[in-house]
Amino acid sequence: MPLPDPISMIGELLRIPSVSCFDPALDTSNVPVCERLAQYLNDAGASVHLQPVKGRIGKVNLIAQFGEGPPGLALCGHTDTVPYDDARWDTDPFDPIQRESRLYGLGSSDMKGFLALCASVLDEIAAGSLTRRVVVVGSADEETGMDGARDLLDRGEPIAPMAVIGEPTMLRPIRQHKGIFMERIELEGRSGHSSNPALGHNAIDALHDVLTDLKAWRVELSDMHANAEFDVPAPTVNFGRIEGGDNPNRICARATLDLDVRLTPGMTVRDTRAALRDRVLGAVARHGINAEFKALFNGVDPLSTPADADIVRACEHVTGHGAGNVNFGTEAPFFSALGAQSVVCGPGDIDLAHQPNEYLDLTQIEPTRAMLRSLIHRYCQTPTRP
Repeated sequence: MPLPDPISMIGELLRIPSVSCFDPALDTSNVPVCERLAQYLNDAGASVHLQPVKGRIGKVNLIAQFGEGPPGLALCGHTDTVPYDDARWDTDPFDPIQRESRLYGLGSSDMKGFLALCASVLDEIAAGSLTRRVVVVGSADEETGMDGARDLLDRGEPIAPMAVIGEPTMLRPIRQHKGIFMERIELEGRSGHSSNPALGHNAIDALHDVLTDLKAWRVELSDMHANAEFDVPAPTVNFGRIEGGDNPNRICARATLDLDVRLTPGMTVRDTRAALRDRVLGAVARHGINAEFKALFNGVDPLSTPADADIVRACEHVTGHGAGNVNFGTEAPFFSALGAQSVVCGPGDIDLAHQPNEYLDLTQIEPTRAMLRSLIHRYCQTPTRP
């Protein structure tokens, strides 16, 4: 039996909540939406497995295999959404509504639409016509810790030699993006009466030196790692939150700094986080202060797929757009680490993601389906392709 039309399938996925949030009160399982997507993919002729994500109760990765032979192409997307502010939506986020050429609903652009379109295209293709398999991956918890993609990498199983991650790019291929990690720095000194600074170790004084040193480090990173291909060429270090002290007449015993670091290609989360921590420890050593570190977001490395990579050229050819760069991060580096040439390219507008009244421009549906057909033909129906 043929699948419903693409708009109906997208709408059905939007009706199923799959919010990913650090707050357990707002976080929901992605199993129901994966089960519905699995039904579509099964009906299209794929073999589907829902793989539990280690350490994450109620979270699964969907992995669908279509056709026989070795894997040729992976079509990847996350199944979760961000939380929402119901009062700021003009419509029910989980009751999608079509107005002219727009389909409104939470996750329409970011990024349930892409996954539904993958199923709709597979439904048109005879599995027996493939020389290599199409793999569809629906990951968990991209919007928080990227735990689903991390779990895939930890398992170490190659996905496919080529991968398209269908994040909302208005169908413009993205071959490079920045990496990111988020860190909390907790400084602990010793309290005392403010009339005699020698009675304690002031964590705010130490934090002042930490900030000064990190501002200098920020300049050094810019000098060493600037990349003119990005709209924001330099790595960035954003001081996002400070908390400390409890009273003007007490020496501050504790202070906290939360920050966000964005990395350009050639940098790694591991090395940059280690450099950050060394810098902080050097600053606090002058104050008799202890520093502890907490990874608020473990991070994702930058993406840098070569401009002449076959998947880049294929996406440029079929979309008519040259490959570009963005400052936000995606799961693509995890698929690259699994051995896939990876490009980010999908329907929807990133400027609408994480916003009230998110919508998918329905004029992008057929161009997306055309892109998927072309890539499947190139990598899974042509015997000469690697």
